[in-house]
Amino acid sequence: MSRSTFGNISKQKSGRFRARYTGPDGRWHNAPYTFLSKTDARAWLTTEHAKLIAGDWTPPAVRNAMRVAAIKRRSVPFGEYADAWLASRDLRPRTRTDYRSILDRHLVPAFGTTPVEAITPELVRSWYAGLDSSKPTMRAHTYALLRTILATAVEDDLVPANPCRIRGAGRSARVRDIKPATLAELNVIVDNAPEKYRLMVLMSAWLGLRFGEVTELRRRDIDLTAGTVRIERAVSRAAGGFVVGPPKTDAGVRAVAVPPHLVPAIRDQLTRVPADQDALLFSTPVGRHLAPSTVYRWWYPARDAAGRPDLRWHDLRHTGATLAAATGATIAELMRRIGHSTPAMAMRYQHAADDRDRAIADALSDIASGDVVPLHRRDSG
Repeated sequence: MSRSTFGNISKQKSGRFRARYTGPDGRWHNAPYTFLSKTDARAWLTTEHAKLIAGDWTPPAVRNAMRVAAIKRRSVPFGEYADAWLASRDLRPRTRTDYRSILDRHLVPAFGTTPVEAITPELVRSWYAGLDSSKPTMRAHTYALLRTILATAVEDDLVPANPCRIRGAGRSARVRDIKPATLAELNVIVDNAPEKYRLMVLMSAWLGLRFGEVTELRRRDIDLTAGTVRIERAVSRAAGGFVVGPPKTDAGVRAVAVPPHLVPAIRDQLTRVPADQDALLFSTPVGRHLAPSTVYRWWYPARDAAGRPDLRWHDLRHTGATLAAATGATIAELMRRIGHSTPAMAMRYQHAADDRDRAIADALSDIASGDVVPLHRRDSG
């Protein structure tokens, strides 16, 4: 628990922060919601303290009840409610941009002027049936966002029940089978990539990195003494600019052991990178983040040369998981190395050990050299 001059802040199991203080009535008063950061929680306490000093204070719970009552007294159009919903959410910049796009393109045109309480299950089913069925992912994401917004409307007592009741509509089946690159294809792609970006392809494949993770790697993240690459951040495009934040999931923060056969290529790449520890490992000529469009200019011809026009950049990550699995790594070890899990999976697989990741990395180099030794036979002998 963190105490400040006024009130206190405690971290919850969810990772968010609760703020509370003792009011002039001698009782504890909690913020009506939790906060993404301790700074945000402290800012709320500062505002509450200012209200006390100014003599303009009412209990937060009373104010929240008054707000809900005011909302219920009037008919709220969905578009207005959705705007308020989006503004109140703690979201990654890219997620906020995606939600705004879905609202503007699909939800507001359909429901914008409709009062929230007038959105019925029949209306939702009719709208959903009119969505483009040839785009199942878009359809699922759009429905899921509507369902989430209206779930909050239920919590706000605007509607008695969520009208989004179409079973399975918020999930989309994979419409494309992922075919990882073979070693021969990977070698052709690397040979056809610009020299300064060849390691980018290799690290994405052999270390299983996401595009945003590899393009945010900096000199300080490379530890050749330990033979690891530290993944602590990722970069994404949002609102026309680059935004650096944590990896996609909590499990994405990880130290990945480097297969020994990649070490010479990493040393070579470091000779092209400024000595500044904050310098990007892969960047534009002026040291800025690489935009996907910049990479695709050489990626498309390189994959075509390998006879794989279907190969997406993200498929390199699947290639890395497949190669690691070929060493005999367990599911837990693969999840840890790739950093891919839901919160439940993160708890399930958190016991995977660092020394096992080193064994996986060593075995990956055996694959590269053609001397394949199953991981668990290696451990036993």
